[in-house]
Amino acid sequence: MSVTSATDPLDDPLARERAHLAASRAALRAMREDVESLDIKDVTANWVNAVILTRQIEDRIKALADLADTPLFFGRLDYLHTTQEGQRFYIGRRHVHDAAGDPMVIDWRAPVSQPYYQASKKNPQDVGLRRRFGYTGGELTAYEDEHLSDPAELEHTSRLLQAEIERPRVGPMRDIVATIQPEQDEIVRSDLSGTVCVQGGPGTGKTAVGLHRVAYLLYAHRERLARTGTLVIGPNRSFLHYIEQVLPALGELEVQQATVDDLVAHVEVRGTDEAATAVVKGDARMAEVLRRAVRSHVALPTEPLMVVRGSRRWRVPAYELEEMVRELLDRDIRYGAAREALPQRIAHAVLVRMEEAGEAPDDRVQNAVARNAAVKAVVKECWPAVDPAKLVLRLLSDPEFLAAHAEGVLSEDEQKLLLWAKPARSVKSAKWSAADAVLVDETKDLVERTHSLGHVVLDEAQDLSPMQYRAVGRRCTTGSATVLGDLAQGTTPWATESWAQALEHLGKPEAHVEELTAGFRVPREVIAYASRLLPHMSPGLAPVESVRENPGSLELRRVAGPEELDAAVIAACVASLAHEGSIGLIAADARIAPLAGALEAAGLAHLSPGEETTADSRLTLVPASLAKGLEYDYVVLDEPAAVVDGEPDERTGLRRLYVALTRAVSGLTVVHAADMPGQLG
Repeated sequence: MSVTSATDPLDDPLARERAHLAASRAALRAMREDVESLDIKDVTANWVNAVILTRQIEDRIKALADLADTPLFFGRLDYLHTTQEGQRFYIGRRHVHDAAGDPMVIDWRAPVSQPYYQASKKNPQDVGLRRRFGYTGGELTAYEDEHLSDPAELEHTSRLLQAEIERPRVGPMRDIVATIQPEQDEIVRSDLSGTVCVQGGPGTGKTAVGLHRVAYLLYAHRERLARTGTLVIGPNRSFLHYIEQVLPALGELEVQQATVDDLVAHVEVRGTDEAATAVVKGDARMAEVLRRAVRSHVALPTEPLMVVRGSRRWRVPAYELEEMVRELLDRDIRYGAAREALPQRIAHAVLVRMEEAGEAPDDRVQNAVARNAAVKAVVKECWPAVDPAKLVLRLLSDPEFLAAHAEGVLSEDEQKLLLWAKPARSVKSAKWSAADAVLVDETKDLVERTHSLGHVVLDEAQDLSPMQYRAVGRRCTTGSATVLGDLAQGTTPWATESWAQALEHLGKPEAHVEELTAGFRVPREVIAYASRLLPHMSPGLAPVESVRENPGSLELRRVAGPEELDAAVIAACVASLAHEGSIGLIAADARIAPLAGALEAAGLAHLSPGEETTADSRLTLVPASLAKGLEYDYVVLDEPAAVVDGEPDERTGLRRLYVALTRAVSGLTVVHAADMPGQLG
């Protein structure tokens, strides 16, 4: 291994690499200018084509942006006996070619780039040299070589790779394209047709892996996903804001982001549920209750149908109408689709009679019969329209209606939990909860099929209820999914117990489950301390093995009493701010207001989760309930016992504490007045 930096006297190779960087940036600018200079006046047939093409050109210009603080390439591969055109490839975030069309930078997703992540001494994959580059403020300042074909050179840990992983962070989440590990790369490049579930503890990079898989799939299957769409689902808006720059930095601008609540926003959520009620509403058995309630609207016909056309009358007997209705019920197709099919079935029966009488009706006649007032009246009586929100409102308000459809599915006590103490008068006046919105979404899908996307990424999936899994699964019935989570970080009363159960509810029982156990972000001392909680909250789950040694990264500070706690927390924040990077002050939700006042009194400006950190504003005050998925260089954790006590049960409290303990990349300071939870030893 050899490392050369800007201070090395033998800087000729470094100068050559800098020259290639400058030439690559110039080539990228030329590519962008070529797109900007396109004249579409003579190639568009109408204004619609012009609008679409203009938008595509604007998106292409954005994708070709050269971000000053983002390295254009981060590595180089020198092949030994490659069949590729040339033997040296610079690996970067996007493809760059020169005026002649020859590649200057290869997209990290291209097949020729894969050995950059996978090659090793044992399996060099025809790579003689792997070179990593180090940057400071966008400037290339160092490089490091691995001679994979040299038996005299031992396996080593890359210093530049380690430095990139540990680089202080300010602002939103960064991509990890330069530091993807072999086991992560295999998941990233897994095929579009299969669903992958990634179980990963804190710092294993599961979120980044999921986002980079989206970027890879868009590269490998761009036309298909452009038609079907992709979606990233996160736990809350703060989390989505934190990750929103990762894909654009990789040149992907079209991926939508949403929370589960956004997916089911058919009604305005203005209410909340007690935990026990929310658990029942989120139970998968509610799907059967709703299915029964929807189908209960179907009534078998008892009278024959008479269709009058001109001077002729055509009679369809009741038993034949009943056969049509029963056949549609037996097919178990969506309620709305069956309702649309029924008038056509009736019209077809009338046409058969017309043909038997010597007439020659065509499709226009059949459609006219289907629109006949008498046919419409039969359909309205036998298969009336169903409003999903009104149906759910009735279930939650009418004990007899609920009992009729929950019999044998929900116990009497569970039914009582569902019923509103004060029934709402209408859909608009109802104070719907988030769980109610999911029920309305389920009912809506029973009536009319939900649009399916090509690929969905579901992050922090362990916190979803079975009914929420079903809501997500409806968005990818014809596509695939990447499911990301950590069972140890399940902090809702309905958190899933196993990925097998979750994937069954999602409609992807065949999904392949991968486990990431190597931690790259959280220091070994910190993750080992937090992992003491695992036997008490998630027995059987393997602890994360951190690859990062950072002595002194964990400090526990006890103060004499509660009255001294705020001052000690402020002092810990001031000490953390002396370091470079972002600072997160995490506390139980009930402690946020007092700590905000203490920070203001101390003259320490602070942000809320979701607000972007800058070089001048690096301290974020984070409620423990919103800490999941976020990372900070340094974390100050206020009163762990309060974090545990703030949850409805001990297991959920310990899991919330586990999350809070594992948000630090470089250092964690725990400040407490009360005794630490006994499970921490």
